[in-house]
Amino acid sequence: MKRCAGIVAALAFAAGCSAGESPAGSAGGTQAPAGPPAPYKLGMFQQAERTFPGLVVDDRLVVDLSAANLKLPPTLHELIAAWDQATADRLGAVAGAAQREAPASSFQLSALEVLPPISDPDAILMAARNYADHANEMAQVGRTLGTTTVVDDNVRAGIPGLWARQQDDARPNPYLFPKLKSSLVGDKATILLPPGRTRVDYECELVAVIGKPARRVPVERALDYVFGYMAMTDVSDREDRLDGRYGSDWLISKSHDTFGPSGPFIVPAAFVGDPQNLRVQYVLNGQTMQDDSTALMVHTVRDLVAYASNIARLSPGDLLGTGTPGGVGEGRTPPVYLKAGDTGVCSIEKIGSLTNAVEIAGPMSATE
Repeated sequence: MKRCAGIVAALAFAAGCSAGESPAGSAGGTQAPAGPPAPYKLGMFQQAERTFPGLVVDDRLVVDLSAANLKLPPTLHELIAAWDQATADRLGAVAGAAQREAPASSFQLSALEVLPPISDPDAILMAARNYADHANEMAQVGRTLGTTTVVDDNVRAGIPGLWARQQDDARPNPYLFPKLKSSLVGDKATILLPPGRTRVDYECELVAVIGKPARRVPVERALDYVFGYMAMTDVSDREDRLDGRYGSDWLISKSHDTFGPSGPFIVPAAFVGDPQNLRVQYVLNGQTMQDDSTALMVHTVRDLVAYASNIARLSPGDLLGTGTPGGVGEGRTPPVYLKAGDTGVCSIEKIGSLTNAVEIAGPMSATE
């Protein structure tokens, strides 16, 4: 009981106990000061057959929120939907106490399987060609009709009802494509290359996680609707379809199983600060392939949230990918594609790193 005294006090505070009320399990009602709150990350974890939402402290300790007497929802998705400032403050107190001494309801991160933070979003929307360097490298290998510097009369017309352009806006219009939630996997999961597909590429990017319902949100208020951020390796099948029907086939390109490593955790927006000032880096087998800043996005997180909300109502837990910088494998000479035995690491400053090995997918079992 001595070891857990500090965390019991913090949990009592977080659960809303009054100064004279004894939390369940405390010794004689004695409570130590909860101490100052601390930053934290949030994720979903598995231990044996049990899954639970966890609060991550210092990228090493995970507090099991299902066992912390906080009466919180059983998934991170549901927690985000029910989020309020009181919840943020309560978890800050738990994080502060856990920094000082590990609670009984905690695990070392290395002892747990890290799951995708959100496995069942209503929508996954991904920005295409949202860094000029990436758009240009794709144009140079014949993957696009133009680059982000091409603004003709059709572009200047905007997208009526969805994207209103300012007269002096020299950017193209934003472009989003959907990605299936069945592609989502977590940190340390294996990326499985579909048999026969030989041009599978990597794209490391920042993902915004929507925190509350958003419909027709103005650009200047768009960040108010972002709960937090995570990383994603947007694995991409560049082989597309050889018949060329209907133009690019985004379903084939982006939504194979395991083509969405995500996480490793969600960092609340308050702990990230400006999303347009984060380093994005992808390392393949020890070699740096992408290394850039979110400052170079063509359309900012604000722009993309506003644009997406003009198309569809966004819900808590929806994922909005913000595009990838230059340096992808297809744009290199010679091209570099993922192959069995590779290991890729997608890192976003202040968020964390996703490490995923690559293998060839085997035959499906009868139960799949």
